[in-house]
Amino acid sequence: MLFIFITIVIDATGLGIIIPSLPYLVAETANVTVEQSSAYYGPVLVSYAVMQFLFAPIMGGLSDRYGRRPVLLLSLFGLGIDYLFMFFAPTLFWLIIGRCIAGMFGASFTTASAYISDVSTPENRTKNFGFIGAGFGIGFVLGPALGGYLAEFGLRIPFLAAAIFSLMNLIYGSLVLKESLPLDKRRAFSFIRSNPIGAFSQIKKYKGLALLFVVIFMYYLAGMAIHSSWNYLTEGKFGWTPRDVGISLAVVGICIAIVQGALAGRFSKVIGDRRTAQIGLFVFFFALLGIGFSSSGWMLYALMIPYAFTGLAGPAVKAIMANNTKDDEQGELQGTITSLISLAEIIGPLLMMGLFTYTTVNLPEDQKIFGSPYFAASIFVVIAIVLFRIAMKRHSSER
Repeated sequence: MLFIFITIVIDATGLGIIIPSLPYLVAETANVTVEQSSAYYGPVLVSYAVMQFLFAPIMGGLSDRYGRRPVLLLSLFGLGIDYLFMFFAPTLFWLIIGRCIAGMFGASFTTASAYISDVSTPENRTKNFGFIGAGFGIGFVLGPALGGYLAEFGLRIPFLAAAIFSLMNLIYGSLVLKESLPLDKRRAFSFIRSNPIGAFSQIKKYKGLALLFVVIFMYYLAGMAIHSSWNYLTEGKFGWTPRDVGISLAVVGICIAIVQGALAGRFSKVIGDRRTAQIGLFVFFFALLGIGFSSSGWMLYALMIPYAFTGLAGPAVKAIMANNTKDDEQGELQGTITSLISLAEIIGPLLMMGLFTYTTVNLPEDQKIFGSPYFAASIFVVIAIVLFRIAMKRHSSER
């Protein structure tokens, strides 16, 4: 668990390190101004999500066949190579190639989740899944701050640092990480099951729990409102500077790390995964509405702690699904979930930013609706709540 936690922290730190510099690197490699680089920024981001969508089920299936350890180490190697590509990239083409490589091997979260399922009991699975969210929160606090500092020594230095972090983690893992999936619990690799279409076709075998895949998708799709438009909301509505945005993201990361790392397991133990997930989804709904209706910047800070509790839902839903999945299918399950998350990361930014642009750009100030992505996201959460309750009723009736 310690290595898995460190892996997630380092991966999230690597992602966070490049955030301050990535727009400038896109501008440099595309030979355009930073303002003009916005037209190229989307393809760079989406290229990672598209490749992860395509390859996550494959990596999950391979981990069911060959074990978690080699696939997890391979993913760390792929991330290290990606950051080196970005460090040396002479053109935008090579920059996108690097992101595609990262997406192909971006199985660290998929395989880490399967690893956690292997080493966890039904009683502590939610708590252990919460460590993923906590590790990501910590990494997202450390990454942007470190990236902003390193960028002062050169635009590409943060990318070199991210590569070093990933490759050091590869060396560390090769020395200390033990295999979690015994030989007698492995199964043959099947490309029919281990591609996005094949993986999604396998959803039907989960019967009453199949709706939980849609719940996961809606949950992460709603989260894209914040990931995509937070900068634009805070800068356009409240006049925040990039420094203000960075501080706010750090505070959010700290809150999420505390809730998922320290409280997810306790909630699950006291009230169960089902109620924990419901609480997280309901809080998510009200937090999104609160952000959308906020009329002052301090209100966003007041909502950060409640928003952090939305992170209870993800680990609880994943635990319910993992607890009802065979040991030799955990990698496939997590690969399918990762593909759904990647699909949300492809659709979400395009949807949320398109809606934000439609309701703000070239409109009079009194007609601008800065909170439009958050209102749309709240509808997705309502759908998730309804489907979750239906899934739980079906599951109870089948037992």
